[in-house]
Amino acid sequence: MSFEGSTLVDWTIFAQARSELGAGFVRILGYFREDGVKSVAAIEAAMRAANATALVIPAHTLKGEARQFGAEPLGDLAEQIETIARDCVEAHDTPDQALELVVKLRPCFEETLTLLEREANPLIERRPPPGGPGGGFGRRNPGGFGRAG
Repeated sequence: MSFEGSTLVDWTIFAQARSELGAGFVRILGYFREDGVKSVAAIEAAMRAANATALVIPAHTLKGEARQFGAEPLGDLAEQIETIARDCVEAHDTPDQALELVVKLRPCFEETLTLLEREANPLIERRPPPGGPGGGFGRRNPGGFGRAG
């Protein structure tokens, strides 16, 4: 399954988290990776066991952590799984209706994590998006700062 990279992450929220977390950002993104891998595995195991109760906490954890980094589609997917699981716990039912969502979860998590880590890597060359602002260090800025009128 392939997701649109531009729609997997709200880059405004990502930038805000990066700014707020400062020097701890990369470390916390690493925790997201570790926790996310565990959460996805736990969700898949709970689904195989048809255990709605075991779906709730890892889905809830993944939802919150994903949204912290602007990974809204991943957070929404985890929230849908959590909601179905909670409803099934109350109804004493199996979470069969979450199966399709659980199948989508791992590819969404992996593609999202790849984007987040690529953007967080200080060694990656950043290029402005096509049609975006073209200014930046080393780029010509006609009529701008440092130019005699």
